[in-house]
Amino acid sequence: MAAPLLTYENLGLNQGTGWLFRGIDIHIGARDRLALIGRNGTGKTTLFRLLADQIEADEGRRTIQPGTNVVLLEQDPDMAGYDTLKDWTLAGDDAPAPHEVDAIAGQLGIDLSIDPDTASGGERRRAAISRALAQDPDILLLDEPTNHLDLTAIDWLEDWLGRFKGAFIAISHDRTFLRRLTRATLWLDRGTLRRAEIGFGGYDAWVEKIYAEEAKAAERMDAKLKIEMHWLHRGVTARRKRNQGRLSKLYEMRAQREQMLAPTGVAKLAVESDEVKTKSIIDARHVSKSYDDRTIIDDFTFKVQRGDRIGIVGANGAGKTTLLKLLTGEIEPDAGRIKRAKTLDAVIIDQQRVLMEPDKRVRDVLSEGSDWIDVRGTPKRIEAYLKDFLFDSSLTDARIGTFSGGEKSRLLLAREFAKISNLLVLDEPTNDLDMETLDLLQEVIADYEGTVLIVSHDRDFLDRTVTVTLGLDGSGKVDIVAGGYADWERKRKPAPEKQSNGSKSKAKAPPPPPPSKPTKLSYKDQRDFDRLPGEIEKIDAAIAKAEAALADPDLYQRDHDRFHALTQEIEDARATREAYEKRWLEVAEMAEALEAS
Repeated sequence: MAAPLLTYENLGLNQGTGWLFRGIDIHIGARDRLALIGRNGTGKTTLFRLLADQIEADEGRRTIQPGTNVVLLEQDPDMAGYDTLKDWTLAGDDAPAPHEVDAIAGQLGIDLSIDPDTASGGERRRAAISRALAQDPDILLLDEPTNHLDLTAIDWLEDWLGRFKGAFIAISHDRTFLRRLTRATLWLDRGTLRRAEIGFGGYDAWVEKIYAEEAKAAERMDAKLKIEMHWLHRGVTARRKRNQGRLSKLYEMRAQREQMLAPTGVAKLAVESDEVKTKSIIDARHVSKSYDDRTIIDDFTFKVQRGDRIGIVGANGAGKTTLLKLLTGEIEPDAGRIKRAKTLDAVIIDQQRVLMEPDKRVRDVLSEGSDWIDVRGTPKRIEAYLKDFLFDSSLTDARIGTFSGGEKSRLLLAREFAKISNLLVLDEPTNDLDMETLDLLQEVIADYEGTVLIVSHDRDFLDRTVTVTLGLDGSGKVDIVAGGYADWERKRKPAPEKQSNGSKSKAKAPPPPPPSKPTKLSYKDQRDFDRLPGEIEKIDAAIAKAEAALADPDLYQRDHDRFHALTQEIEDARATREAYEKRWLEVAEMAEALEAS
Protein backbone atom coordinates (compact mmCIF):
# COMPACT_ATOMS: atom_id res chain seq x y z
CA MET A 1 0.00 0.00 0.00
CA ALA A 2 1.34 3.43 -0.96
CA ALA A 3 2.23 5.86 1.81
CA PRO A 4 -0.39 8.56 2.55
CA LEU A 5 0.13 11.97 1.00
CA LEU A 6 -0.75 13.71 4.27
CA THR A 7 -1.03 12.55 7.86
CA TYR A 8 -1.73 14.26 11.17
CA GLU A 9 -1.00 12.20 14.26
CA ASN A 10 -2.27 12.87 17.78
CA LEU A 11 -3.83 16.13 16.62
CA GLY A 12 -5.22 18.44 19.27
CA LEU A 13 -6.50 22.03 19.30
CA ASN A 14 -7.45 24.04 22.38
CA GLN A 15 -9.68 27.05 21.77
CA GLY A 16 -9.34 28.62 25.20
CA THR A 17 -12.59 27.27 26.62
CA GLY A 18 -11.40 23.70 26.20
CA TRP A 19 -10.19 21.17 23.67
CA LEU A 20 -12.09 21.32 20.39
CA PHE A 21 -10.61 17.91 19.63
CA ARG A 22 -7.61 15.98 20.92
CA GLY A 23 -5.69 12.83 20.12
CA ILE A 24 -7.15 12.34 16.65
CA ASP A 25 -5.31 10.76 13.74
CA ILE A 26 -6.04 11.39 10.08
CA HIS A 27 -4.38 10.14 6.91
CA ILE A 28 -5.18 11.01 3.30
CA GLY A 29 -4.23 8.66 0.49
CA ALA A 30 -3.50 9.62 -3.12
CA ARG A 31 -7.01 8.78 -4.45
CA ASP A 32 -9.14 9.17 -1.33
CA ARG A 33 -12.68 10.43 -1.78
CA LEU A 34 -13.74 11.36 1.74
CA ALA A 35 -16.86 12.89 3.29
CA LEU A 36 -16.24 14.81 6.53
CA ILE A 37 -19.40 14.78 8.64
CA GLY A 38 -20.15 16.45 11.97
CA ARG A 39 -22.46 18.86 13.69
CA ASN A 40 -22.01 22.59 13.18
CA GLY A 41 -19.46 23.79 15.70
CA THR A 42 -17.57 20.49 16.06
CA GLY A 43 -14.56 21.90 14.18
CA LYS A 44 -14.84 20.62 10.61
CA THR A 45 -13.69 23.89 8.99
CA THR A 46 -10.98 24.27 11.64
CA LEU A 47 -9.72 20.76 10.81
CA PHE A 48 -9.51 21.78 7.15
CA ARG A 49 -7.41 24.82 8.07
CA LEU A 50 -5.07 22.60 10.08
CA LEU A 51 -4.70 20.17 7.18
CA ALA A 52 -4.00 23.10 4.84
CA ASP A 53 -1.35 24.37 7.29
CA GLN A 54 -3.15 27.70 7.69
CA ILE A 55 -3.18 27.49 11.51
CA GLU A 56 -1.04 25.64 14.04
CA ALA A 57 -2.24 22.87 16.29
CA ASP A 58 -1.54 22.74 20.04
CA GLU A 59 -0.62 19.08 19.77
CA GLY A 60 0.22 16.65 16.99
CA ARG A 61 2.59 16.09 14.11
CA ARG A 62 1.78 16.93 10.50
CA THR A 63 3.61 14.93 7.81
CA ILE A 64 3.27 15.61 4.09
CA GLN A 65 5.01 14.05 1.12
CA PRO A 66 7.33 16.53 -0.65
CA GLY A 67 5.70 18.34 -3.55
CA THR A 68 2.13 17.63 -2.41
CA ASN A 69 -0.13 20.57 -3.16
CA VAL A 70 -3.00 21.00 -0.66
CA VAL A 71 -5.72 23.42 -1.79
CA LEU A 72 -8.56 24.62 0.43
CA LEU A 73 -11.82 25.79 -1.13
CA GLU A 74 -13.09 28.03 1.66
CA GLN A 75 -16.77 28.36 2.39
CA ASP A 76 -16.76 32.17 2.27
CA PRO A 77 -13.39 33.55 1.08
CA ASP A 78 -12.54 37.18 1.75
CA MET A 79 -12.57 39.04 -1.57
CA ALA A 80 -12.53 42.55 -0.15
CA GLY A 81 -10.11 45.00 -1.78
CA TYR A 82 -10.14 43.44 -5.24
CA ASP A 83 -11.57 45.26 -8.25
CA THR A 84 -12.72 42.10 -10.04
CA LEU A 85 -13.22 38.43 -9.35
CA LYS A 86 -10.37 37.76 -11.79
CA ASP A 87 -7.99 39.86 -9.67
CA TRP A 88 -8.87 37.76 -6.64
CA THR A 89 -8.39 34.43 -8.44
CA LEU A 90 -4.86 35.46 -9.50
CA ALA A 91 -3.72 36.95 -6.18
CA GLY A 92 -1.04 35.54 -3.87
CA ASP A 93 2.11 33.47 -4.19
CA ASP A 94 0.08 30.34 -4.91
CA ALA A 95 -1.92 31.96 -7.73
CA PRO A 96 -2.78 29.63 -10.61
CA ALA A 97 -1.98 30.32 -14.24
CA PRO A 98 -4.44 32.82 -15.80
CA HIS A 99 -5.31 30.55 -18.73
CA GLU A 100 -6.17 27.71 -16.33
CA VAL A 101 -8.54 29.98 -14.39
CA ASP A 102 -10.14 31.23 -17.60
CA ALA A 103 -10.66 27.70 -18.89
CA ILE A 104 -12.50 26.55 -15.76
CA ALA A 105 -14.42 29.82 -15.40
CA GLY A 106 -15.62 29.43 -18.98
CA GLN A 107 -16.94 25.94 -18.28
CA LEU A 108 -18.69 27.20 -15.15
CA GLY A 109 -20.16 30.14 -17.05
CA ILE A 110 -18.79 32.87 -14.77
CA ASP A 111 -17.73 36.37 -15.90
CA LEU A 112 -14.64 37.13 -13.82
CA SER A 113 -14.70 40.85 -14.65
CA ILE A 114 -17.47 41.36 -12.07
CA ASP A 115 -16.79 43.44 -8.95
CA PRO A 116 -16.77 41.08 -5.93
CA ASP A 117 -18.81 43.61 -3.93
CA THR A 118 -21.72 43.33 -6.39
CA ALA A 119 -21.31 39.65 -7.30
CA SER A 120 -23.98 37.19 -6.21
CA GLY A 121 -23.24 34.29 -3.90
CA GLY A 122 -23.26 31.93 -6.88
CA GLU A 123 -20.83 34.09 -8.85
CA ARG A 124 -18.43 34.34 -5.91
CA ARG A 125 -18.67 30.60 -5.40
CA ARG A 126 -17.87 29.77 -9.01
CA ALA A 127 -14.92 32.17 -8.94
CA ALA A 128 -13.58 30.42 -5.84
CA ILE A 129 -13.99 27.02 -7.50
CA SER A 130 -12.21 28.29 -10.63
CA ARG A 131 -9.19 29.35 -8.55
CA ALA A 132 -9.08 26.17 -6.46
CA LEU A 133 -9.31 23.72 -9.35
CA ALA A 134 -6.83 25.72 -11.46
CA GLN A 135 -4.19 25.39 -8.73
CA ASP A 136 -3.51 21.78 -9.77
CA PRO A 137 -4.21 20.26 -6.33
CA ASP A 138 -3.05 16.86 -5.14
CA ILE A 139 -5.39 17.13 -2.14
CA LEU A 140 -8.54 19.23 -2.45
CA LEU A 141 -10.37 20.32 0.71
CA LEU A 142 -13.92 21.32 -0.23
CA ASP A 143 -15.87 23.30 2.38
CA GLU A 144 -19.55 23.31 1.31
CA PRO A 145 -18.66 23.33 -2.42
CA THR A 146 -22.28 23.30 -3.64
CA ASN A 147 -23.44 26.32 -1.61
CA HIS A 148 -25.06 28.93 -3.91
CA LEU A 149 -24.49 26.77 -7.01
CA ASP A 150 -27.34 25.94 -9.35
CA LEU A 151 -28.00 22.39 -10.48
CA THR A 152 -26.10 22.79 -13.74
CA ALA A 153 -22.95 23.93 -11.92
CA ILE A 154 -23.29 21.10 -9.38
CA ASP A 155 -23.53 18.55 -12.20
CA TRP A 156 -20.38 20.05 -13.76
CA LEU A 157 -18.49 19.92 -10.45
CA GLU A 158 -19.55 16.33 -9.83
CA ASP A 159 -18.30 15.35 -13.28
CA TRP A 160 -14.97 17.16 -12.73
CA LEU A 161 -14.41 15.50 -9.34
CA GLY A 162 -15.34 12.12 -10.81
CA ARG A 163 -12.41 12.50 -13.24
CA PHE A 164 -10.05 14.10 -10.69
CA LYS A 165 -6.80 12.13 -10.26
CA GLY A 166 -6.02 13.46 -6.79
CA ALA A 167 -7.66 13.13 -3.36
CA PHE A 168 -10.43 15.22 -1.89
CA ILE A 169 -12.34 15.67 1.36
CA ALA A 170 -15.76 17.29 1.21
CA ILE A 171 -17.79 19.00 3.91
CA SER A 172 -21.29 19.27 2.47
CA HIS A 173 -24.94 19.28 3.44
CA ASP A 174 -25.78 17.97 -0.05
CA ARG A 175 -26.48 14.28 0.51
CA THR A 176 -26.81 13.52 -3.19
CA PHE A 177 -23.40 15.10 -3.91
CA LEU A 178 -21.76 13.04 -1.15
CA ARG A 179 -23.49 9.79 -2.10
CA ARG A 180 -22.38 10.09 -5.72
CA LEU A 181 -18.74 10.91 -5.06
CA THR A 182 -17.40 9.60 -1.74
CA ARG A 183 -15.88 6.22 -0.97
CA ALA A 184 -15.02 6.68 2.72
CA THR A 185 -16.40 8.77 5.58
CA LEU A 186 -14.81 10.73 8.41
CA TRP A 187 -17.09 11.48 11.37
CA LEU A 188 -16.05 14.26 13.76
CA ASP A 189 -18.10 13.79 16.91
CA ARG A 190 -17.59 14.84 20.53
CA GLY A 191 -13.94 15.66 19.96
CA THR A 192 -13.00 12.39 18.27
CA LEU A 193 -12.58 11.44 14.62
CA ARG A 194 -13.72 8.09 13.25
CA ARG A 195 -13.19 6.73 9.76
CA ALA A 196 -15.19 4.10 7.88
CA GLU A 197 -14.29 2.73 4.47
CA ILE A 198 -17.80 3.31 3.20
CA GLY A 199 -19.16 6.18 1.15
CA PHE A 200 -21.73 8.57 2.55
CA GLY A 201 -24.52 6.25 1.42
CA GLY A 202 -23.67 4.00 4.36
CA TYR A 203 -23.17 6.80 6.89
CA ASP A 204 -26.52 6.62 8.69
CA ALA A 205 -26.32 2.87 9.25
CA TRP A 206 -22.70 3.17 10.43
CA VAL A 207 -23.51 5.92 12.94
CA GLU A 208 -26.50 4.10 14.34
CA LYS A 209 -24.37 0.97 14.73
CA ILE A 210 -21.83 3.00 16.74
CA TYR A 211 -24.56 4.39 18.96
CA ALA A 212 -25.94 0.88 19.47
CA GLU A 213 -22.48 -0.38 20.44
CA GLU A 214 -22.10 2.49 22.90
CA ALA A 215 -25.48 1.64 24.38
CA LYS A 216 -24.49 -2.01 24.80
CA ALA A 217 -21.26 -0.96 26.49
CA ALA A 218 -23.39 0.96 28.98
CA GLU A 219 -25.80 -1.90 29.78
CA ARG A 220 -24.98 -1.72 33.48
CA MET A 221 -26.21 1.84 33.65
CA ASP A 222 -29.58 2.20 35.34
CA ALA A 223 -32.65 2.57 33.15
CA LYS A 224 -32.93 6.30 33.71
CA LEU A 225 -29.43 6.95 32.36
CA LYS A 226 -29.99 4.65 29.39
CA ILE A 227 -33.07 6.61 28.41
CA GLU A 228 -31.21 9.90 28.77
CA MET A 229 -28.40 8.53 26.57
CA HIS A 230 -30.93 7.56 23.93
CA TRP A 231 -32.51 11.01 24.21
CA LEU A 232 -29.09 12.67 23.77
CA HIS A 233 -28.59 11.03 20.36
CA ARG A 234 -32.18 11.36 19.26
CA GLY A 235 -31.21 13.90 16.59
CA VAL A 236 -29.50 11.06 14.71
CA THR A 237 -31.75 8.11 15.51
CA ALA A 238 -35.35 8.73 16.48
CA ARG A 239 -35.65 11.94 14.44
CA ARG A 240 -34.69 10.03 11.30
CA LYS A 241 -37.07 7.20 12.21
CA ARG A 242 -39.89 9.72 12.61
CA ASN A 243 -38.94 11.28 9.31
CA GLN A 244 -39.43 7.90 7.65
CA GLY A 245 -43.06 8.06 8.76
CA ARG A 246 -43.29 11.60 7.47
CA LEU A 247 -41.90 10.46 4.12
CA SER A 248 -44.77 7.98 3.86
CA LYS A 249 -47.20 10.81 4.52
CA LEU A 250 -45.36 12.94 1.94
CA TYR A 251 -45.78 10.25 -0.72
CA GLU A 252 -49.51 10.09 0.04
CA MET A 253 -49.76 13.87 -0.35
CA ARG A 254 -47.89 13.67 -3.67
CA ALA A 255 -50.32 11.05 -4.94
CA GLN A 256 -53.27 13.24 -3.98
CA ARG A 257 -51.64 16.25 -5.65
CA GLU A 258 -50.92 14.25 -8.81
CA GLN A 259 -54.62 13.53 -9.16
CA MET A 260 -55.24 17.30 -9.23
CA LEU A 261 -52.75 17.89 -12.07
CA ALA A 262 -53.48 17.23 -15.71
CA PRO A 263 -51.12 14.85 -17.59
CA THR A 264 -49.32 17.84 -19.11
CA GLY A 265 -48.62 19.25 -15.67
CA VAL A 266 -51.14 22.10 -15.95
CA ALA A 267 -53.57 22.52 -13.08
CA LYS A 268 -57.07 21.28 -13.81
CA LEU A 269 -59.41 24.25 -14.08
CA ALA A 270 -62.59 22.87 -15.65
CA VAL A 271 -64.58 21.54 -12.70
CA GLU A 272 -63.69 22.47 -9.15
CA SER A 273 -65.50 21.60 -5.96
CA ASP A 274 -66.13 24.27 -3.35
CA GLU A 275 -63.64 22.48 -1.09
CA VAL A 276 -60.83 22.83 -3.64
CA LYS A 277 -61.67 26.50 -4.15
CA THR A 278 -61.44 27.22 -0.45
CA LYS A 279 -58.11 25.41 -0.25
CA SER A 280 -56.50 27.51 -2.99
CA ILE A 281 -54.31 30.21 -1.48
CA ILE A 282 -52.51 31.35 -4.67
CA ASP A 283 -54.22 31.08 -8.06
CA ALA A 284 -52.02 31.95 -11.08
CA ARG A 285 -53.61 31.92 -14.53
CA HIS A 286 -51.79 32.42 -17.84
CA VAL A 287 -49.03 34.42 -16.13
CA SER A 288 -46.12 35.80 -18.16
CA LYS A 289 -43.13 37.91 -17.17
CA SER A 290 -40.28 39.31 -19.28
CA TYR A 291 -37.17 41.40 -18.74
CA ASP A 292 -35.39 43.22 -21.60
CA ASP A 293 -37.17 41.27 -24.35
CA ARG A 294 -36.35 37.96 -22.63
CA THR A 295 -39.31 35.84 -21.53
CA ILE A 296 -38.70 34.52 -18.02
CA ILE A 297 -42.15 33.04 -17.31
CA ASP A 298 -44.49 32.17 -20.19
CA ASP A 299 -48.20 31.33 -19.85
CA PHE A 300 -47.90 29.79 -16.38
CA THR A 301 -51.08 28.42 -14.81
CA PHE A 302 -51.08 26.80 -11.39
CA LYS A 303 -52.93 26.74 -8.08
CA VAL A 304 -51.10 26.55 -4.77
CA GLN A 305 -53.28 24.63 -2.33
CA ARG A 306 -53.28 25.07 1.42
CA GLY A 307 -50.74 22.67 2.89
CA ASP A 308 -48.71 22.31 -0.34
CA ARG A 309 -44.93 21.99 -0.15
CA ILE A 310 -43.74 23.52 -3.43
CA GLY A 311 -40.14 23.13 -4.64
CA ILE A 312 -38.79 25.54 -7.28
CA VAL A 313 -35.75 24.33 -9.21
CA GLY A 314 -33.70 25.36 -12.23
CA ALA A 315 -30.37 26.80 -13.30
CA ASN A 316 -29.21 30.24 -12.16
CA GLY A 317 -30.97 32.81 -14.32
CA ALA A 318 -33.78 30.43 -15.28
CA GLY A 319 -36.31 32.50 -13.33
CA LYS A 320 -36.64 30.80 -9.92
CA THR A 321 -36.53 34.05 -7.94
CA THR A 322 -38.85 35.76 -10.44
CA LEU A 323 -41.42 32.97 -10.07
CA LEU A 324 -41.14 33.09 -6.29
CA LYS A 325 -41.68 36.87 -6.26
CA LEU A 326 -44.67 36.52 -8.57
CA LEU A 327 -46.30 33.93 -6.34
CA THR A 328 -45.72 35.93 -3.15
CA GLY A 329 -46.79 39.26 -4.68
CA GLU A 330 -43.44 41.03 -4.52
CA ILE A 331 -43.72 41.71 -8.28
CA GLU A 332 -46.68 41.64 -10.66
CA PRO A 333 -46.96 39.76 -13.99
CA ASP A 334 -46.86 41.44 -17.40
CA ALA A 335 -49.79 39.31 -18.51
CA GLY A 336 -52.29 37.05 -16.78
CA ARG A 337 -53.37 37.41 -13.20
CA ILE A 338 -52.58 36.02 -9.75
CA LYS A 339 -55.10 35.91 -6.92
CA ARG A 340 -53.88 35.41 -3.37
CA ALA A 341 -55.85 34.61 -0.24
CA LYS A 342 -56.42 37.73 1.85
CA THR A 343 -55.39 35.87 4.99
CA LEU A 344 -51.87 35.01 3.80
CA ASP A 345 -49.28 35.76 6.48
CA ALA A 346 -45.79 34.91 5.20
CA VAL A 347 -42.44 34.37 6.87
CA ILE A 348 -39.53 34.64 4.42
CA ILE A 349 -36.15 33.09 5.20
CA ASP A 350 -33.63 33.98 2.51
CA GLN A 351 -29.93 33.43 1.88
CA GLN A 352 -28.84 36.66 3.59
CA ARG A 353 -28.10 35.54 7.15
CA VAL A 354 -25.71 38.34 8.04
CA LEU A 355 -28.28 40.48 9.81
CA MET A 356 -27.42 39.10 13.26
CA GLU A 357 -24.81 41.37 14.83
CA PRO A 358 -21.86 39.44 16.30
CA ASP A 359 -21.97 41.27 19.67
CA LYS A 360 -25.60 40.33 20.30
CA ARG A 361 -26.52 37.47 22.60
CA VAL A 362 -28.72 34.54 21.64
CA ARG A 363 -31.55 35.85 23.80
CA ASP A 364 -31.28 39.23 22.05
CA VAL A 365 -31.78 37.59 18.65
CA LEU A 366 -34.62 35.31 19.73
CA SER A 367 -36.60 37.42 22.17
CA GLU A 368 -35.08 40.92 22.43
CA GLY A 369 -33.31 39.99 25.67
CA SER A 370 -36.24 38.28 27.42
CA ASP A 371 -36.13 34.88 29.14
CA TRP A 372 -39.27 33.93 27.22
CA ILE A 373 -40.02 33.63 23.53
CA ASP A 374 -43.46 33.71 21.94
CA VAL A 375 -43.62 30.53 19.83
CA ARG A 376 -46.56 30.92 17.45
CA GLY A 377 -48.66 32.49 20.20
CA THR A 378 -47.46 30.32 23.11
CA PRO A 379 -44.84 31.57 25.61
CA LYS A 380 -41.86 29.25 26.03
CA ARG A 381 -38.63 29.45 27.99
CA ILE A 382 -35.61 30.34 25.85
CA GLU A 383 -33.65 27.38 27.24
CA ALA A 384 -36.33 24.87 26.25
CA TYR A 385 -36.76 26.39 22.80
CA LEU A 386 -33.02 26.25 22.14
CA LYS A 387 -33.04 22.50 22.80
CA ASP A 388 -35.77 22.11 20.17
CA PHE A 389 -33.23 23.40 17.63
CA LEU A 390 -30.32 21.25 18.84
CA PHE A 391 -28.62 23.98 20.90
CA ASP A 392 -27.32 23.54 24.42
CA SER A 393 -29.70 25.31 26.78
CA SER A 394 -26.77 27.10 28.46
CA LEU A 395 -26.12 29.23 25.34
CA THR A 396 -28.75 31.89 26.06
CA ASP A 397 -26.08 34.52 26.75
CA ALA A 398 -23.54 33.35 24.15
CA ARG A 399 -22.43 35.98 21.64
CA ILE A 400 -23.42 35.44 18.01
CA GLY A 401 -19.84 36.10 16.90
CA THR A 402 -18.73 32.84 18.56
CA PHE A 403 -21.08 30.74 16.42
CA SER A 404 -20.18 28.91 13.22
CA GLY A 405 -21.97 29.74 9.99
CA GLY A 406 -24.21 26.71 10.36
CA GLU A 407 -25.09 27.58 13.96
CA LYS A 408 -26.06 31.10 12.89
CA SER A 409 -28.29 29.64 10.18
CA ARG A 410 -29.90 27.31 12.71
CA LEU A 411 -30.50 30.20 15.12
CA LEU A 412 -32.14 32.22 12.35
CA LEU A 413 -34.43 29.28 11.57
CA ALA A 414 -35.36 29.08 15.26
CA ARG A 415 -36.25 32.77 15.33
CA GLU A 416 -38.32 32.71 12.14
CA PHE A 417 -40.17 29.48 12.90
CA ALA A 418 -41.40 31.00 16.16
CA LYS A 419 -43.46 33.58 14.25
CA ILE A 420 -47.14 33.08 13.48
CA SER A 421 -47.57 32.42 9.76
CA ASN A 422 -49.46 30.33 7.23
CA LEU A 423 -46.96 30.69 4.35
CA LEU A 424 -43.31 29.80 4.73
CA VAL A 425 -40.91 30.95 1.99
CA LEU A 426 -37.44 29.36 2.11
CA ASP A 427 -34.70 30.55 -0.26
CA GLU A 428 -31.79 28.07 -0.20
CA PRO A 429 -32.52 27.04 3.41
CA THR A 430 -29.97 24.20 3.50
CA ASN A 431 -26.84 26.32 3.00
CA ASP A 432 -24.37 25.88 5.91
CA LEU A 433 -26.56 23.39 7.79
CA ASP A 434 -25.25 20.09 9.14
CA MET A 435 -27.01 16.77 8.60
CA GLU A 436 -28.80 16.73 11.94
CA THR A 437 -30.14 20.25 11.43
CA LEU A 438 -31.34 19.22 7.97
CA ASP A 439 -33.22 16.34 9.60
CA LEU A 440 -34.69 18.82 12.07
CA LEU A 441 -35.66 21.23 9.28
CA GLN A 442 -37.40 18.41 7.40
CA GLU A 443 -39.30 17.58 10.57
CA VAL A 444 -40.34 21.19 11.17
CA ILE A 445 -41.51 21.58 7.56
CA ALA A 446 -43.45 18.31 7.74
CA ASP A 447 -45.23 19.45 10.92
CA TYR A 448 -45.86 23.00 9.67
CA GLU A 449 -49.58 23.57 9.29
CA GLY A 450 -49.35 26.13 6.51
CA THR A 451 -48.00 26.17 2.96
CA VAL A 452 -44.28 26.07 2.07
CA LEU A 453 -42.45 27.48 -0.97
CA ILE A 454 -38.84 26.28 -1.28
CA VAL A 455 -36.12 27.39 -3.70
CA SER A 456 -33.23 24.94 -3.32
CA HIS A 457 -30.43 23.23 -5.19
CA ASP A 458 -30.37 20.40 -2.61
CA ARG A 459 -31.83 17.48 -4.52
CA ASP A 460 -32.11 15.09 -1.58
CA PHE A 461 -33.77 17.76 0.59
CA LEU A 462 -36.38 18.45 -2.09
CA ASP A 463 -37.08 14.75 -2.54
CA ARG A 464 -37.72 14.48 1.21
CA THR A 465 -39.91 17.57 1.65
CA VAL A 466 -41.92 18.76 -1.36
CA THR A 467 -45.23 17.56 -2.81
CA VAL A 468 -44.97 19.48 -6.10
CA THR A 469 -41.92 20.62 -8.08
CA LEU A 470 -41.96 23.64 -10.39
CA GLY A 471 -39.04 23.17 -12.79
CA LEU A 472 -37.68 25.98 -14.98
CA ASP A 473 -35.43 25.37 -17.98
CA GLY A 474 -34.79 29.02 -18.91
CA SER A 475 -37.15 29.08 -21.90
CA GLY A 476 -40.07 30.50 -19.93
CA LYS A 477 -41.80 27.14 -19.61
CA VAL A 478 -42.50 25.87 -16.09
CA ASP A 479 -42.83 22.11 -15.62
CA ILE A 480 -45.34 21.16 -12.93
CA VAL A 481 -44.62 17.73 -11.48
CA ALA A 482 -46.17 15.96 -8.50
CA GLY A 483 -43.18 14.87 -6.43
CA GLY A 484 -39.63 15.99 -5.77
CA TYR A 485 -36.49 16.72 -7.78
CA ALA A 486 -36.02 13.10 -8.86
CA ASP A 487 -39.56 13.05 -10.28
CA TRP A 488 -38.83 16.22 -12.28
CA GLU A 489 -35.59 14.71 -13.58
CA ARG A 490 -37.43 11.58 -14.74
CA LYS A 491 -39.95 13.69 -16.62
CA ARG A 492 -37.20 15.63 -18.41
CA LYS A 493 -35.34 12.52 -19.57
CA PRO A 494 -36.73 10.73 -22.64
CA ALA A 495 -38.34 7.38 -21.94
CA PRO A 496 -36.31 4.35 -23.10
CA GLU A 497 -37.54 2.71 -26.30
CA LYS A 498 -39.66 -0.37 -25.84
CA GLN A 499 -38.33 -3.69 -27.08
CA SER A 500 -39.75 -4.81 -30.44
CA ASN A 501 -41.70 -8.03 -30.84
CA GLY A 502 -38.64 -9.66 -32.35
CA SER A 503 -36.53 -9.05 -29.31
CA LYS A 504 -35.83 -11.65 -26.69
CA SER A 505 -38.84 -12.98 -24.90
CA LYS A 506 -39.44 -11.80 -21.40
CA ALA A 507 -37.63 -13.72 -18.73
CA LYS A 508 -39.77 -15.80 -16.46
CA ALA A 509 -40.83 -13.96 -13.36
CA PRO A 510 -38.81 -15.06 -10.34
CA PRO A 511 -40.64 -17.08 -7.70
CA PRO A 512 -42.05 -15.05 -4.85
CA PRO A 513 -39.57 -14.58 -2.02
CA PRO A 514 -40.07 -16.58 1.17
CA PRO A 515 -41.84 -14.79 4.00
CA SER A 516 -39.35 -12.43 5.58
CA LYS A 517 -38.74 -11.83 9.24
CA PRO A 518 -40.05 -8.56 10.69
CA THR A 519 -37.74 -5.68 9.78
CA LYS A 520 -39.29 -3.05 11.99
CA LEU A 521 -41.20 -2.63 15.22
CA SER A 522 -44.96 -3.01 15.28
CA TYR A 523 -47.04 0.15 15.40
CA LYS A 524 -47.64 -0.25 19.17
CA ASP A 525 -43.98 -1.01 19.91
CA GLN A 526 -42.74 1.90 17.78
CA ARG A 527 -45.25 4.21 19.44
CA ASP A 528 -44.03 3.22 22.92
CA PHE A 529 -40.40 3.51 21.80
CA ASP A 530 -40.96 7.11 20.67
CA ARG A 531 -43.46 8.16 23.37
CA LEU A 532 -42.20 6.77 26.67
CA PRO A 533 -39.02 8.87 27.14
CA GLY A 534 -41.15 12.00 27.02
CA GLU A 535 -43.71 10.50 29.42
CA ILE A 536 -40.93 9.59 31.85
CA GLU A 537 -39.64 13.15 31.74
CA LYS A 538 -43.14 14.40 32.62
CA ILE A 539 -43.37 11.96 35.54
CA ASP A 540 -39.96 13.06 36.83
CA ALA A 541 -41.10 16.68 36.71
CA ALA A 542 -44.29 15.79 38.63
CA ILE A 543 -42.29 13.89 41.26
CA ALA A 544 -39.90 16.80 41.67
CA LYS A 545 -42.83 19.21 42.12
CA ALA A 546 -44.48 16.99 44.72
CA GLU A 547 -41.21 16.47 46.58
CA ALA A 548 -40.65 20.22 46.64
CA ALA A 549 -44.07 20.66 48.26
CA LEU A 550 -43.29 17.96 50.83
CA ALA A 551 -40.07 19.79 51.73
CA ASP A 552 -42.21 22.35 53.59
CA PRO A 553 -41.47 21.49 57.27
CA ASP A 554 -44.87 22.81 58.41
CA LEU A 555 -46.98 20.97 55.83
CA TYR A 556 -47.75 17.93 58.01
CA GLN A 557 -49.04 20.03 60.88
CA ARG A 558 -50.85 22.52 58.63
CA ASP A 559 -52.50 20.14 56.15
CA HIS A 560 -52.34 16.49 57.20
CA ASP A 561 -54.49 15.27 54.25
CA ARG A 562 -52.41 17.18 51.73
CA PHE A 563 -49.23 15.63 53.12
CA HIS A 564 -50.58 12.08 52.72
CA ALA A 565 -51.99 12.84 49.25
CA LEU A 566 -48.59 14.07 48.06
CA THR A 567 -46.88 11.03 49.56
CA GLN A 568 -49.26 8.68 47.75
CA GLU A 569 -48.88 10.70 44.53
CA ILE A 570 -45.10 10.29 44.61
CA GLU A 571 -45.39 6.56 45.34
CA ASP A 572 -47.82 6.04 42.44
CA ALA A 573 -45.69 8.14 40.08
CA ARG A 574 -42.56 6.15 40.89
CA ALA A 575 -44.40 2.89 40.23
CA THR A 576 -45.63 4.21 36.88
CA ARG A 577 -42.16 5.43 35.97
CA GLU A 578 -40.67 2.02 36.78
CA ALA A 579 -43.24 0.34 34.54
CA TYR A 580 -42.58 2.81 31.72
CA GLU A 581 -38.81 2.36 32.02
CA LYS A 582 -39.17 -1.42 31.92
CA ARG A 583 -41.39 -1.22 28.84
CA TRP A 584 -39.05 1.20 27.06
CA LEU A 585 -36.02 -1.01 27.69
CA GLU A 586 -38.00 -3.97 26.33
CA VAL A 587 -38.83 -2.25 23.01
CA ALA A 588 -35.32 -0.71 22.80
CA GLU A 589 -33.81 -4.22 22.96
CA MET A 590 -36.29 -5.33 20.27
CA ALA A 591 -35.20 -2.42 18.07
CA GLU A 592 -31.52 -3.29 18.57
CA ALA A 593 -32.18 -6.93 17.67
CA LEU A 594 -33.96 -5.90 14.47
CA GLU A 595 -31.10 -3.58 13.46
CA ALA A 596 -28.54 -6.32 14.09
CA SER A 597 -30.43 -8.92 12.02
